[in-house]
Amino acid sequence: MAQNPTYSVCVFCGSRFGRDDAYRNSAQELGSALAKNHMRLVYGAGDVGIMGAVASATQREGGETFGVIPVHLMEREVGKRDLTSFIITENMHERKKVMFMNADAIVTLPGGAGSLDELFEVLTWRQLGLHMKPVFLLNVNGFWDPLLTLLDHIIDEGFADPSFRESLEVVETVPTLMQRLNDKT
Repeated sequence: MAQNPTYSVCVFCGSRFGRDDAYRNSAQELGSALAKNHMRLVYGAGDVGIMGAVASATQREGGETFGVIPVHLMEREVGKRDLTSFIITENMHERKKVMFMNADAIVTLPGGAGSLDELFEVLTWRQLGLHMKPVFLLNVNGFWDPLLTLLDHIIDEGFADPSFRESLEVVETVPTLMQRLNDKT
């Protein structure tokens, strides 16, 4: 009997820990929850910041990990070679494409410019009708509130349709996120 393919969740997040311990704790909670729910983690293959925390937590629970890192970040992000799958790409564009193509859903945790770049690329692709994968924003302790205000402003000023904001599902906790992910499988 054939097994159903594993539901894969791409996680975009920071290569730093940030100032609030809640960011690290949420990353660890998410990694553990993905493994316990038999979902594969797809992420940037680094072993630093909350990026490393989510992967290590997934591994501790026996979960499957799929990491993608560009060659120029191997040293800086400490490429985590003990993953289930470890792919080295030539550049950032290829990294994002491989991560996206190997995921059924996208989640963005707190992070910096790289996380924003990744989030906005998948949101733009969705706005253009290139995919219908669910895109979640884990708003740990209101981290993304200023971004959400900006998105509403962009819509209010006529630079995007309300559907742009509707393509991004905001959740406040890992249990809520996991419920929504399980609803999608």
